[in-house]
Amino acid sequence: MGFNELLDEMGGFGRYQWLHVTLISFPGLLMASQNLLNNFVSGTPGHRCSLSANHSLWNLTEQVDGQDVLKAFIPLDSSGTGLDRCRRYVMPQWQMLTANGSVNTSHLQTESCADGWTFDDSEFLATTVSEWDLVCSLRPLKQMIQTVYMGGVLAGAVLYGGLSDRFGRRSVLIWSYLQLGVLGSCGTLSQSYSVYCVFRFLSGMAVSGIILNSVSLKVEWIPTKTRTLVGTLTSFYFTFGQLILAGLAYWLRDWRKLQLVVCAPHILFFAYSWWYSESARWLVLRRRSQDALKTLHRVARINGKPEVADKLTLEVLHSHMSKELASNRKTLTAYDLLRTPGMRRISVCLIAVWFSTSFAYYGLAMDMQKFGVSIYVMQLIFGAVDFPAKFVALGMLSFLGRRVTQALCLFMSALVIFANIFVPMDMQAIRTTLACLGKAFTSASFTTVYLYTGELYPTIIRQTGMGLVSTMARVGSMAAPAVLILDEVFPALPSVVYGGAAVLASGFACFLPETLNVPLPDTVQDVEERWLRSGHINASALAFSNQLHLSVFDLIDVSVGRSGRSPADQKEKEAVSSEDEQVALSLKQVKEVEGSGLNAL
Repeated sequence: MGFNELLDEMGGFGRYQWLHVTLISFPGLLMASQNLLNNFVSGTPGHRCSLSANHSLWNLTEQVDGQDVLKAFIPLDSSGTGLDRCRRYVMPQWQMLTANGSVNTSHLQTESCADGWTFDDSEFLATTVSEWDLVCSLRPLKQMIQTVYMGGVLAGAVLYGGLSDRFGRRSVLIWSYLQLGVLGSCGTLSQSYSVYCVFRFLSGMAVSGIILNSVSLKVEWIPTKTRTLVGTLTSFYFTFGQLILAGLAYWLRDWRKLQLVVCAPHILFFAYSWWYSESARWLVLRRRSQDALKTLHRVARINGKPEVADKLTLEVLHSHMSKELASNRKTLTAYDLLRTPGMRRISVCLIAVWFSTSFAYYGLAMDMQKFGVSIYVMQLIFGAVDFPAKFVALGMLSFLGRRVTQALCLFMSALVIFANIFVPMDMQAIRTTLACLGKAFTSASFTTVYLYTGELYPTIIRQTGMGLVSTMARVGSMAAPAVLILDEVFPALPSVVYGGAAVLASGFACFLPETLNVPLPDTVQDVEERWLRSGHINASALAFSNQLHLSVFDLIDVSVGRSGRSPADQKEKEAVSSEDEQVALSLKQVKEVEGSGLNAL
């Protein structure tokens, strides 16, 4: 691939790449804070019904303990060990103060908390739950905040994925920083639940723009041989961010202060993001070769290669990317992700992998108060397990390849989730340990799929592809909290659903092509030539397909390609064939100018 030769000539992973990757990765420290913020901003403190203003406890608390007095006003919960959180007696039951526990209270009249709730401030000073009384009948509104946020992330993936392929990665990334810094900070001023949800939705859109464009802008400036190491190491910013979130939440304990602290720094990121260089690959493919040349000259000089910058001209640049330029004759859309067999296979498999990874990850990470341990401690533990998980993922990615690592991480996470079904509820230590292992495997799966997706999709449509699969990931993250409701039907059902999805996705991962030490594709034609025309069939995919009566991909071919093809479709097929012949001719021309470019210089 010509562009990778250019990067090597300009110093490979040099000084510019170090600065570029570090500055783009630094905001990742706060991405975990955004995705997991609802655990603390909307944490549920201990609470009980507030007493009517007509009842005074002052004359009683001198003789009887204050907590015992409450038994006359509030019934015990179903376990019999604590006060009910959502009901109170219609009239005080003074006999409860001297009862030995054998009194039948089933006939006593109770009512809802007409005077509001009293919240315990030992764990949280203020949350959205305590401010807007999101408890009892309004409890679903707490999870709705996270669902609305993930809906924003989904919308951002659809919108910003396409915009970045059209207007550039750098421009959309800069705008996303500003959007999150300003609108996220404005969320702290919300005086109502609905207004806060609007700001969280817009913040989610910005987060999606930051994540997607950061990945592509890093990958497209990194040489092939260093992508695995750099991609894995930069994911540790997200891991450190989980630890930072636990510390900030423990220190502040007020949802408005915490929201401001994790959003305002993005204004600083916006200020220095103007230093970024746009992807030269994208510039060339968008017929902006002069801008690409200026960018490459800048990178070469920062890397200490001024002699390369002096020799690099438009003719040299075009000779290195003549194949890509010849193939890039039209504007691509999301339809092109499914139009050709190779791209269709990649897209369908990645949709399954992204959905299941996000589904299982947020199913574990967004319900940390159920483990009976301090939520701050659980956040630290969940963050800490990422370190060994990602180091293991780094070794597997380097030696086993992407496909095996992806399938194995998903399959192991499913096994751990299934194992937790058989552990009794009173063995919290074992359940917590297994949950941490499951979170570690899903985290490693996330690390792998971000790198893997960037390597599978071609430059000309990479952001559109990232947007598509990220959209499915957000669907998974939105569905994960809703699945927890299934425990009312059968306690183990949520775990069965989470684990089953991971098993299915591990099978889909086996159909993906390997990209270890393979140059990035720049056009759809690159993908089709590499994985389809070369007759590439991996053994794991073949073994998996033998167990199926008819694969998903065959069904897609039947429904799209062989059933009732219209005359317009036939003309499109002939046009594609004609385009393939022209591309073959351009490949011949590339061989004829093999001695040109930087190598000839």
